[in-house]
Amino acid sequence: MKALELEHTPYHVLVRLNRPEVRNAIDQHMVDELHELCAGLELHPQILILTGCDTDKGAIFASGADISQLRERRSADALRGINSTIFRRIAALPMPVIAAIDGFALGGGAELAFAADFRIGTPRLRIGNPETGLGIMAAAGATWRLIELVGEPVAKEILLAGRVLSADEALALHLVTEIHEPDLLIDAAIALASRISTQDPLAVQLTKKVMHAPRESHPLVEELAQAILFESPEKFARMDAFLDAKKRK
Repeated sequence: MKALELEHTPYHVLVRLNRPEVRNAIDQHMVDELHELCAGLELHPQILILTGCDTDKGAIFASGADISQLRERRSADALRGINSTIFRRIAALPMPVIAAIDGFALGGGAELAFAADFRIGTPRLRIGNPETGLGIMAAAGATWRLIELVGEPVAKEILLAGRVLSADEALALHLVTEIHEPDLLIDAAIALASRISTQDPLAVQLTKKVMHAPRESHPLVEELAQAILFESPEKFARMDAFLDAKKRK
């Protein structure tokens, strides 16, 4: 059985995590399918929407790593960075990634959401990293991404004290930017993807790369990216259209 369900459109791909029997626990099979997905999106860039599924115990984004597999991992497995490698790859995709979160996003599920460029949710959203309660740590990006997203004091409450954020708390902290009722969540994610798709894809891709570039590379990296865009045929077409429309007013 596939761990991911994919729906393609010309501009985005909607990916539903689909292991409801284990609350979308992220196992090696799901990781392998995510790598396959990323390989395609690296060759043919599209906006990626990640979401969860309904289970017999309610909606779930992802409940974290599969504990039955995690229980047996040793130091060599940690050094392989099974989840951190795929989350870095998702974060580095050419086009933006949207996490549409309904229900719980815990542990590795939260770290997957942190790797996205946008996070939107429902009132049922609950997000956090309870790893220290299991005798391990959040080691797939949360220790640095979460500080960037919500600041060090709140990140420490989540990572060191096991705080799980509600939807309202996540919205107030700008960890998520929109809250929608569950039956409207995917429509909202698609609407966001549609807004992004009206922008010049090359400008979006280069802007994302520059935003992720090391701080010490600025401002040179902006200047180089802008130099590429200044020669782009799309820049001339869009600016000519803007000027023509202005003349007609």
